[in-house]
Amino acid sequence: MSEKKQHWETVFTTKAENEVSWYQKEPQTSIQLIQACKVPKDAKIIDIGGGDSYLIDSLLDLGYTNLYLLDISDAAIERAKIRLGDKAKQVTFIVSDSLHFQSDEKFDVWHDRASFHFFTDANDIALYKKNVKTNTSQNAHFIIGTFSEEGPLKCSGLPITQYTVEKMEAVFGDDFELENCFTEDHQTPFETVQNFIFCSYRKK
Repeated sequence: MSEKKQHWETVFTTKAENEVSWYQKEPQTSIQLIQACKVPKDAKIIDIGGGDSYLIDSLLDLGYTNLYLLDISDAAIERAKIRLGDKAKQVTFIVSDSLHFQSDEKFDVWHDRASFHFFTDANDIALYKKNVKTNTSQNAHFIIGTFSEEGPLKCSGLPITQYTVEKMEAVFGDDFELENCFTEDHQTPFETVQNFIFCSYRKK
């Protein structure tokens, strides 16, 4: 097992869902950005590094029918399945590192509020972008929430990369058209605040 996978298995086997900084009972921003894509309810939507987040529950409640949840941690996926109960049958679960994820599917919406800021190496960032490009459909929407320069320097004990809109554009601008970008404070369960930057792109 890779060191990275081991790290996340430990997190998801030792901490309750509300003991991690990214916990949100209602991920409103992500939901609104996905709804703003105005894709049909059967569009293929993937949540990258979604862990046991509540985004999938909300999307199911809104009537989306073609949902995929990817996470590196088996334990995270297992937790999401248990919580979803019968509804889990409506979701395709993928245990994979988002850097090495390859799919026969082409996704219409790629959402990531979890994994991108953990890539600190230029080659990994380039590989991530290539994966988004390869695994999305022709006019796909790409929604990314990542730490801003006002955000933390570490998350879950790991170093992260902070972003401005200019830095995001330097990574994705050649292949994706920026439609919307803003920063937002996320209130953690520990009464602290983390500043995120959310960008919504359309594939060129």
